[in-house]
Amino acid sequence: MESFARAANELGTTAAAVSQQIRTLEEWLGQRLFERKPRGVILTATGKTFGAEVSSALEKIAIAAESIRKRAPDKQVSISSLPSVVNHWLGERLPDFQRRHPDIQVSITYSAGATTAEEAGTDLLLCHGPQPSLSARLMLSGATRPAASPAYISEHGPFAEPRDLLSAQLLHDQSQQSWIRWFRAAGVEAAPQKGPIFADFNLLRSSLLAGLGIGLCPIALISKDVEEGRLILLFEQASDQAQGYWLLQRKQPSPEAGLMRDWLLEQALEHFRQTRDHSDGAIL
Repeated sequence: MESFARAANELGTTAAAVSQQIRTLEEWLGQRLFERKPRGVILTATGKTFGAEVSSALEKIAIAAESIRKRAPDKQVSISSLPSVVNHWLGERLPDFQRRHPDIQVSITYSAGATTAEEAGTDLLLCHGPQPSLSARLMLSGATRPAASPAYISEHGPFAEPRDLLSAQLLHDQSQQSWIRWFRAAGVEAAPQKGPIFADFNLLRSSLLAGLGIGLCPIALISKDVEEGRLILLFEQASDQAQGYWLLQRKQPSPEAGLMRDWLLEQALEHFRQTRDHSDGAIL
């Protein structure tokens, strides 16, 4: 007497799911493979013949799959992140991790609003916003300051004081609230004029580089743009200091995830040391 329940247990699924798959196969074949009994199932003559015919093929598939699996990297780590963090901070540093750990396969996915590594489905998560949990480690400051291209400043400036920006073309990241908070922190109560709203910082940065206006930028992500003269920071006043780029890990991280976590924290500390004069680094 056979049992769908035992088969389901070996496959890591439910007896109902196995039963449905068998029924679908029987309908496709046009033949019954099992006789359903009150205490289990019995292979029909057709089922026995079919099983004998396909078993050798399944064995070959299993051998081929195992061979491929053995050739694949055994050590893997996955990290979920915002595209802007990958483009302007993480990406240029990854070769260093690969040089140190050439046997570890790294995969990167989009975080899509996740606030835990489990929710993201990855070993590690880099997310933006207020501190998501007590276990989250602050990698980079989320503080923002107004920035623009030299070409825009030359054509539309000078901007001597924060109030001067009220008449400038302001670019918004997701909403106008960031600019409202910045003007309030700078002691300017008037609301900024409406301007283009971008759903992603990468789009905002591209527009800034093209000379389309002034945007509030996370200082940590544009340090190279400022250093190389592509963007200019207009005022010392910052906003969104309570925001940050946070690192989270699964509750039981793998050894590979631990290596990646420690490496990320090391990179964040080095970034802080290099940029602390601009107050745009990490607080670990």
